[in-house]
Amino acid sequence: MDIVRPELVWMTVVGLPLVAVLGACGSNPRSSPANSGSAAPEAGRAPATSEPDGRPAIVAFGDSLTAGHGVEPGQSYPDCLQRLIDAKKLPYQVINAGLSGDTTSGGLVRLEGVISYKPRVVILEFGGNDGLRGLPLDTTRANLEEMIVKLKAAGAEVVLAGMTLPPNYGPEYIAKFEQIYRDLAKTHKLTLIPFLLEGVGGVEKYMQPDGLHPNAAGCARVAAMVMRYLEPLLRG
Repeated sequence: MDIVRPELVWMTVVGLPLVAVLGACGSNPRSSPANSGSAAPEAGRAPATSEPDGRPAIVAFGDSLTAGHGVEPGQSYPDCLQRLIDAKKLPYQVINAGLSGDTTSGGLVRLEGVISYKPRVVILEFGGNDGLRGLPLDTTRANLEEMIVKLKAAGAEVVLAGMTLPPNYGPEYIAKFEQIYRDLAKTHKLTLIPFLLEGVGGVEKYMQPDGLHPNAAGCARVAAMVMRYLEPLLRG
């Protein structure tokens, strides 16, 4: 019998069909307009919580987990990360370029907008929606790799946020999905966060009722974990 880590159930919603789960990932009734996934960004520019203010940019680039689905404005993990950076008196601005419901293909469409911020670091968080939809793993890998190559060519350091899938997707598919992140991190010499929701996913007090997205306390924990990987790059 396979042993399933508690984190692997973070996206499982009992009694909901897959289509309902995907619908939940693609809408955010309580997010700010900057984080809303209801419309495509203009001219391919990533939606952002704030405009650049002159400090070197750290762009959090991803889907609803980055956008802050379901939490109040100012409570997403990038917002919490900014407060941690400010507390350490590091001169960086975190720009939230998350878009609820986005896939790796959507990330490619928005990539030039992210590059336009001239980011020092990009925290790349994509793939969860690809996996939930059962998209070909080769496509997910290729899209992530293209984003990584282009971001690095633009001078950004990439921190790759790993993801996983619920157990009902089967151990073989899940293992191949998780391996994508390890392979890309090794090939491109990236800082890898093995699982963005480590210690949060599957823990009721840190998750929203949908079982998919962190609540405010969960977002704060995600930010603290991301900061452990990010700070050495900012001080290096």
